[in-house]
Amino acid sequence: MGTKSVDETDMTDEADRTDEAPKEVPQTPELSKAPADAVTEEPEDLSDPDELAADAVPAAEPQGVGQGAAAVVAAALGLIGLSGGWLGTVASARESLIGQLNTSQGASVGRQVQAVYGDSWKTTALVAGAFALAALVVGVVVLLRPAFGAPDRVQAPWIKSVAWAGVALGAIGLALAVAKYTDLLLGLPSTS
Repeated sequence: MGTKSVDETDMTDEADRTDEAPKEVPQTPELSKAPADAVTEEPEDLSDPDELAADAVPAAEPQGVGQGAAAVVAAALGLIGLSGGWLGTVASARESLIGQLNTSQGASVGRQVQAVYGDSWKTTALVAGAFALAALVVGVVVLLRPAFGAPDRVQAPWIKSVAWAGVALGAIGLALAVAKYTDLLLGLPSTS
């Protein structure tokens, strides 16, 4: 129990050596036994960290990070264009309030419905259409970007897929927004 001294370790090593066949152990030179001439090299000047960073690790160029982010933005804008988003809800509520304030009590029912509900419906359609148009433009730019870039760089397939999703969602959202604005889709009821 406890630690062995240097003499005890040497004796057990000799006993182990006599029981087994002799093994060749690679010898590593100790620093103190190395000739003095072997350590005469001068160390390199390590004062410039830029040289060290350039020599140590080759710089990895990011490929398609901006295009991927733009493709995801196009898809997100397309989803917002379909739903109208929070901004469309707020703009619709504001337009409804303005319609209530501007409509007098003596106005016809048709005029009241148009001022309170029709204008806010069109405002929602305008906001959704703006988001859908933005999704369409961003998606098309991402898809056309490789045509104007370096010819040896290939666009990742997932970027194309997400950009096409953004274009499709933007086109559907834009068509729905136009249909809502022009009363082709869910127009105001007749009040006559």
